[in-house]
Amino acid sequence: MRVYDNVLQMIGQTPMVRVNHLPTGPCELYLKLESQNPGGSIKDRIGLSMIEAAERAGHIKPGDTLVEGTAGNTGIGLALVASQKGYQLILVVPDKMSREKIFNLKAMGAEVVLTRSDVGKGHPQYYQDLAERIAQETDGAFFINQFGNPNNPLAHQTTTGPEMLEQMGGRMDAVVFGVGSSGTMTGLSRYFAQAAPELELIIADPVGSILTEYVNEGTLSDKSGSWMVEGIGEDFLPVISDFERVTKSYSVSDADSFHWGRELLRKEGVLGGSSTGTIISAALRYCQEQTESKRVVAFVCDTGNKYLSKMYNDYWMIDQGFIQREQYGDLRDLIMRPYWQQDTVTIAPGESLMTAYARMKLYDVSQLPVVDNDELLGIIDESDVLLRVYEHEDRYAEAVSVAMTTDLDEVQTDADLSSLLPIFDAGKVAIVRHEGAFLGLITRIDMLNYLRRKMD
Repeated sequence: MRVYDNVLQMIGQTPMVRVNHLPTGPCELYLKLESQNPGGSIKDRIGLSMIEAAERAGHIKPGDTLVEGTAGNTGIGLALVASQKGYQLILVVPDKMSREKIFNLKAMGAEVVLTRSDVGKGHPQYYQDLAERIAQETDGAFFINQFGNPNNPLAHQTTTGPEMLEQMGGRMDAVVFGVGSSGTMTGLSRYFAQAAPELELIIADPVGSILTEYVNEGTLSDKSGSWMVEGIGEDFLPVISDFERVTKSYSVSDADSFHWGRELLRKEGVLGGSSTGTIISAALRYCQEQTESKRVVAFVCDTGNKYLSKMYNDYWMIDQGFIQREQYGDLRDLIMRPYWQQDTVTIAPGESLMTAYARMKLYDVSQLPVVDNDELLGIIDESDVLLRVYEHEDRYAEAVSVAMTTDLDEVQTDADLSSLLPIFDAGKVAIVRHEGAFLGLITRIDMLNYLRRKMD
């Protein structure tokens, strides 16, 4: 096994694995695990390619500032390379990006500028336009411009494509991928035009993107929708895009993307991100449509470690309506963490205030039911702890029972929804009971999520 001189030498040469447990019809489906790059995604390749090309051209030198607009993974790839080569990095990212990606970028030393994700190209807050403006206004800054940089597709033309063909022993019938900056598509198209001209290029596209209509119908819409999948789908055609050899595009909903991403982990043990779920969904649809066996390759674009708070978080998935729970037609439908399912985060009366504080931080909740032998004794929230320990830090060691609130606002499951409003207006949470048993809490955000789901 090779010992590398630095982490940048580990970019590329990612493994290929066969799918064994997903419904692939008559086809063989293989996964190119770009999640195994050191930065966790396929974008490590273009981060290295674009920065080293700028160095060769004399546009940048160590100590300079690089600027880019990114949905996340390109930023991480650039941050990986920039940190090793001594560059400053400013990244403009849309606010729908997962918090894991933002934490990752900041931990690598990048400056992160959050902007709106609900505006299109031409708007001053659109992430690419804002990044270009920041580069223009920053002395000595270099705008990477992944959407117009020819060294983006060149990375895939010279590394990704040749690797895939070699790993598949020269026998590939189709490849399925997503399109963001379009570098993967354009680079693979150029390589396979010479190396495997009969290969089909298949796009996996989020519902709301304009690309499926453009590929399948030849119509370029000026109206795009919105989608939750990160990193793929577009509302315009990037300068470097080359769709000439693309055979077909499949439009995939957020629900199907998240479902098949989670199924990939459950059935194949591969932890991929949200765009991977889109690609798997499209690849399975393509495979199932075939009447004869074909060898198909799909990309695992990045690791699912960056989406643990979203698509791999059951509570987030329920909030968004992507996981359906049993409905009761009463206030039980508003309880996000049901006690009867052992989902409620609780604390015992004898545990310390320090434990209560730590548990609230760990589970990102503002209050904890105080429970002993399934009996609800009270509630302790952030204010209770604060008022007890302010100017008396030694009280963190005291028992929860001395600070908890026992004046509780309880409602039965058949109570009207409007009965919760006075409770929330008083700054409290609603305690739900059914036939005397404690079922769980309803907070303001629980009610807001419930009302939004009804709207959907």
